[in-house]
Amino acid sequence: MRAIVVAEHGGPEALAEREEPVPVPGPRDVLIRVAAAGVNYIDTYYRSGHYHRDLPFTLGEEAAGTVEAIGAEVADFEIGDVVVTSTARGGYAEFALADTDRVVPVPAEVTPEQAAAALLQGMTAHYLTHDTFPVGEGDTVLLHAASGGVGLLVTQLVKLRGGRLIGTVSTPEKEKLARDAGADEVIGYADFPARVRELTDGRGVDVVYDGVGKDTFDGSLASLRPRGLLALFGAASGAVTGLDTGRLASAGSVFLTRPTLVHYTLTVAELRERAAAVFGHVASGALDVHIGRTYPLSDARIAHEDLEGRRTTGKLLLVP
Repeated sequence: MRAIVVAEHGGPEALAEREEPVPVPGPRDVLIRVAAAGVNYIDTYYRSGHYHRDLPFTLGEEAAGTVEAIGAEVADFEIGDVVVTSTARGGYAEFALADTDRVVPVPAEVTPEQAAAALLQGMTAHYLTHDTFPVGEGDTVLLHAASGGVGLLVTQLVKLRGGRLIGTVSTPEKEKLARDAGADEVIGYADFPARVRELTDGRGVDVVYDGVGKDTFDGSLASLRPRGLLALFGAASGAVTGLDTGRLASAGSVFLTRPTLVHYTLTVAELRERAAAVFGHVASGALDVHIGRTYPLSDARIAHEDLEGRRTTGKLLLVP
């Protein structure tokens, strides 16, 4: 099979297409014939070595397709089922393995491409808006990177829950996408805390969903109302380090959390219930999954260059 392999950590040039053996499922594994693989920021962290993984490895955690083979102890799936996972072992390939407990069935009303585009980012948007800070009627949200894959989904879920959303973007094209998704206000990154104060009559927002990290962290704290919550769920601009916790007090006794999807899908039941909620919204048309671009598997390097260069909107997919 064709696969994208990282032999040495580095930039996008570290991604190399190779011929690899088709993996053999273990007792609790599902072998997926990949129809679409999601490209996510976490992939760049593994590629660069920011997150550790033994070399060499096939990149990619998010993959959707049909079940090609199953292990002896797999009871939930059969060959031919359409499934998706966000914990594939080598999703940038024609075939990928995943543990059966981390595999989710895809309803007939949702395509494999939609499933690959919606699972990881959709569940991230879902836990942020439903659990990390459950948005209620009248709550005001500041969302960074509002035109990105997670951002567009967060925007739609905030509006479905009755919230008001202020989104930050970097270009007019991205502003249009954010507004089309339902953002009430769209602003640039320059002096955004002052703009947030203007838009909230000096009060600040109830919650900031921040997937950018280092470049926006200070401004995010400055945008909160007293006892507001900053959910720092990503670090696209780099990690936040050296935090003086006294700043949380001076910012208004605010709360800070660093949530990750794994802790909001701890059990098989929670994973599948959260995925079913996302897919239900997709199937009904309440949640529009914006696929910004699809790339052939051989263009994985270009996909990473576009993602890290902030030239993308919505979800990026690799199609073997």
